[in-house]
Amino acid sequence: MKNAEKYAIGYFAPPERCLKWAMKDHIEKAPIWCSVDLRDGNQSLIVPMSLEEKIEFFKFLCQLGFKEIEVGFPAASETEYAFLRTLIEQDLIPDDVVIQVLTQSREHIIKKTFEALRGVKQAVVHLYNSTSVAQREQVFRKSKDEIIDIAVFGAKLLNQYAAETEGNFSFEYSPESFTGTEMEFARDICNAVIDIWKPTPEKKVIINLPVTVSMSMPHIYASQIEWMCENLNHRENLIISLHPHNDRGCAVADSELGLLAGADRIEGTLFGNGERTGNVDIVTLALNMFSHGVDPQLNFENLPEVVALYEKVTRMHVYERQPYSGALVFAAFSGSHQDAIAKGMKWREEKNCARWTVPYLPIDPHDVGREYEADVIRINSQSGKGGIGYLLQQKYGFQLPGKMREEFGYLVKSVSDHAHKELQPEEVHEIFQQNYVNLSHSLELLEAHFTQTQGIHATVTLRRGQQTQVIEADGNGRLDAIANAIRDGMGISFTLTSYTEHALESRSSSKACSYVSITGTDGKTYWGAGIHSDIIMSSAFALISAVNRMLAQ
Repeated sequence: MKNAEKYAIGYFAPPERCLKWAMKDHIEKAPIWCSVDLRDGNQSLIVPMSLEEKIEFFKFLCQLGFKEIEVGFPAASETEYAFLRTLIEQDLIPDDVVIQVLTQSREHIIKKTFEALRGVKQAVVHLYNSTSVAQREQVFRKSKDEIIDIAVFGAKLLNQYAAETEGNFSFEYSPESFTGTEMEFARDICNAVIDIWKPTPEKKVIINLPVTVSMSMPHIYASQIEWMCENLNHRENLIISLHPHNDRGCAVADSELGLLAGADRIEGTLFGNGERTGNVDIVTLALNMFSHGVDPQLNFENLPEVVALYEKVTRMHVYERQPYSGALVFAAFSGSHQDAIAKGMKWREEKNCARWTVPYLPIDPHDVGREYEADVIRINSQSGKGGIGYLLQQKYGFQLPGKMREEFGYLVKSVSDHAHKELQPEEVHEIFQQNYVNLSHSLELLEAHFTQTQGIHATVTLRRGQQTQVIEADGNGRLDAIANAIRDGMGISFTLTSYTEHALESRSSSKACSYVSITGTDGKTYWGAGIHSDIIMSSAFALISAVNRMLAQ
């Protein structure tokens, strides 16, 4: 591409190597989660949420298990102010939930923020000012000392107004544009704020180190976080928070490595909604932990419900391939994938596995409210016999023999290919019924009676076209006797090659399903299926179905 020389590295690596995080294998416990859907997420919407939608979303976030929720920038607009006052005055904030509000380091904004917080049970007041080289030089045109003065000024005002306002307050500071800030300067400005707030074990201070704009690969961010953790005053009384944006598509990786590097807290949004390319996707991050056996302390056991509520109040759409939550993320269209999943599920049943190890499925779809039949095995022209057979078995109880499953798979793929669409389970079931089950378009079985002789004697009533015949024949079994009656009485030549049967359901009153294959004089194999409450009749109908398929050729 042209103009690559226009771009230079804009981040600052730590002054010494910080790689302790690289020695850790995985995240061992869930972080403190803070949803910023109602602030960062809301301000990125084309149509911001109404007051009613915000309240509905807030209540839902509480139901999901969020204990910290950033509800807005109350000094920014009357809508934001009114939302905060509604939460407080209508007592909508659960006792175990802490709300968070954002403010710039300007006195009139801080004053209005605390006015909006009057009477709150507990709240985090989040102070920020920008610290990067680009912001200092281009936007504020101030020196490092002047930028520190802005942060210190705001920190002192928070102490003052918190003391004068009814409520229980804790503080958070963000050196905004941290990723474009020299590490030593980021340390110095954070320490200046920390020294004013004087955190204690009972009243910790949150230091938020945001990826305001993603500039580096995730390992650099992790090293920055580790260095900051080792160089901030009163680290034992701090909560190190991360607020990753997704400009480079690395927000989840930044968060995971940042947690390994010593961070305690994550600010993000459901499904990553946020400015530009978005914030870190908390659903993905939490379920990544879940897939490693770590309880994320958030309830995503019904992801379809979470998606529906989110799409309703934000008017955004969750992409079909969004990790875990997208409509197609568990879907297998590929024949080899479907076959592996079906065999993996069978393995689980046979071995009674406690651990989840099914191929192609990183977590059990049931754990997030998804269904195997509707969400996992999806049927189109790319599908294979294993997946199609698995769908029929799981949803409708049919256990097709291997060769029959292969033949039926090709038929279904052909239907999908010609229709240029995905087939729903009920459509696959209908194709099976129409093409294999209890067929009678050429030859119809009306009655069959049996008596025991040296073998089996059958009296069979058959109709072909307008002709009805009662035929008697012997065989070494009932199905063999009916086959001989068809051959001898109707003059139809074939060889009976296989027969299997099973109950369609586990109940004693359930119907039986039988599968029969025959070989015609052309050497081809024809399959048929029969369903009946009597197992003998189900096998007879399966044979008649196979003969009808042969006659139709």
